[in-house]
Amino acid sequence: MTDNEKLIKQCQKKSSKAFDELYKTYSALVYGICLRYTKDKPEAEDLMQECFIKLLNKIEDYEFKGSFEGWLRRLTVNNAINYIRSKRNNNLSEDVSSYEIHTGDVDNDIISEMSAHEIISVINKLPDGYRMVFNLHVIEGYKHTEIAELLDISDITCRTQYKKAREALMVLLKKNNE
Repeated sequence: MTDNEKLIKQCQKKSSKAFDELYKTYSALVYGICLRYTKDKPEAEDLMQECFIKLLNKIEDYEFKGSFEGWLRRLTVNNAINYIRSKRNNNLSEDVSSYEIHTGDVDNDIISEMSAHEIISVINKLPDGYRMVFNLHVIEGYKHTEIAELLDISDITCRTQYKKAREALMVLLKKNNE
């Protein structure tokens, strides 16, 4: 049994010391995911705290099948989706008509010169629904059918939001570079 498995088993037995250690080990991962789904650091911190409360309540459900990190990622993403829904009145397909969409490619040099923080900042300018679909597909690796099911939208709506998110990102990246 690995140290991580021992730690999880201790958490399942409600050891506060073990949970503190689990928090130290995984807080950066959870915070990073939360930051991708929220618009600012304070909101991401609030969501991260909610995720760890959910983890504390759900850790007994972890059955040591697959990686704990993968299980925690899924729990965090699902919690982020529910959080955004509750904060945004369930409107995940927002109007982006204010964006002038052009189909030209963004120069790869623009992206390569940006820091991860700058890229996240640009992604955070997207409307919530588009940002969530983009994050779920590009960063988390979900398929469009899975995203549609998670967000309770049609597969076509999911694909359209992803396409528009990419187009809007190109515009935002060009504006950011100017």
